[in-house]
Amino acid sequence: MTILDGPRVAAKSGEAKSLIILLHGYGADGNDLIGLAGPLGGALSDSDFVSPNAPEPCKMSPMGRQWFPISYLDGSTEEEMRAGMERAVVALDAFIDAEIERSGLPADKIALMGFSQGTMMSLHVGPRRAEQLAGIVGFSGRLLEPEALGAEVATKPPVLLIHGTADPVVPFDSMAAAEEGLSAAGMTVETLARPGLPHGIDPQGIDAAAKFLVQRFGT
Repeated sequence: MTILDGPRVAAKSGEAKSLIILLHGYGADGNDLIGLAGPLGGALSDSDFVSPNAPEPCKMSPMGRQWFPISYLDGSTEEEMRAGMERAVVALDAFIDAEIERSGLPADKIALMGFSQGTMMSLHVGPRRAEQLAGIVGFSGRLLEPEALGAEVATKPPVLLIHGTADPVVPFDSMAAAEEGLSAAGMTVETLARPGLPHGIDPQGIDAAAKFLVQRFGT
């Protein structure tokens, strides 16, 4: 099993009472999202941030990483995608476990925040963990295997989904589909559409994410 790690930013207050795990998208690495610690840190000054690098090198971006292959981008088979995703799930679960042990924080003070493929990983792993996380924020992603979630959900962390209406990579209607799948599994979901935004994260989305996590952490 690959041991994950990546860049970190310590809580601005100097005393971490919560942890936000940032999960990057396909072809990027942990450095792509760790910069969110800056704008998020104002409202979440008691939060540490960590952005682990995905476990595999990316076929389509040799300097980047991937959580799992994507067939329509890199020509991988469905079997390769499935095997890669299963490996990534094991690695991410182990990383979360290690962060709980390292930080001494309970699960309900830890949140997942993903972008694109990182959102897919967050929405897949979070609800299947035995101890409920504080929440999940997903930018510009989708829910994988919605038909399986109802039978496999173990906990129901609140979810905030944020998506640009002009996203050319992951279609905007993926947000409604994810909301439907998560709600069907009994999860509480909030959504925010960002008019005209392509595949990315904007200041309004960051502000919404910060407010959501402040409520989740109870700070």
